[in-house]
Amino acid sequence: MEKQTIRATTSRRRAVHIDEQLNAPKSLRPVLSRRSNDRFGRFTEAVARAMGTPLFLIVLTLVVVSWMTFNTLAPEQYRFDSADIGFTALTLILSLQASYAAPLILLAQNRQDDRDRVAMEQDRQRAERNLADTEYLAREVVALRLAIKDVATKDFIRAELRALLEELDKSSSSDDKS
Repeated sequence: MEKQTIRATTSRRRAVHIDEQLNAPKSLRPVLSRRSNDRFGRFTEAVARAMGTPLFLIVLTLVVVSWMTFNTLAPEQYRFDSADIGFTALTLILSLQASYAAPLILLAQNRQDDRDRVAMEQDRQRAERNLADTEYLAREVVALRLAIKDVATKDFIRAELRALLEELDKSSSSDDKS
């Protein structure tokens, strides 16, 4: 009884979910295939990553050597691939593996190219922002330098004070003389 209730509730939820999708504007509808494409893309990357390891090559070599050894040295009744006709089953399995591996590796490379393209675009945008910030700061430094030229520096004030003191000394000495 509970299983039927759960199934009925689940089917109602699906129906409501599909109705909500169809009632929403096309731009707001969730894209269902994006999730499955991403899952398949991650799978292809995992396959490509696994096939590019020394462990994979060692295991594949051990499988091929054991296959050939067994089908050469085992009693005739237990052999499943004949060395006389060039290990046809082994050749077929390796060809099948290669025919699936190549497109999966290419798909993984395409995903990596897409990620690299996005990263390069982000780097370009970051470089543009850094350049704009640097140019702004350079303009600010130039404006400050121009403003500082009009501002009295310590040396200028000291020189002016010395000149005033000398004038005062001169004027006081001339007042004393008169």
